[in-house]
Amino acid sequence: MGVWKMQVSFKIPPDLHRELEEAAARERRTLGNFGRLLIEWAFERHKELGSSEKLLRCRIRRKDN
Repeated sequence: MGVWKMQVSFKIPPDLHRELEEAAARERRTLGNFGRLLIEWAFERHKELGSSEKLLRCRIRRKDN
């Protein structure tokens, strides 16, 4: 069926907005594209864990090089 586009708005603190813009620029992505990527990733984790409470308690482990 293709991809549907829809407008989504979030209220976030200015500091977080700035950090997201900087991260998107480092990735050479638009803020919208970067946000979509983060939402898709987080929702996949949410489906795996089963609740937002479990998602918020989840920690990401860094790989030691």
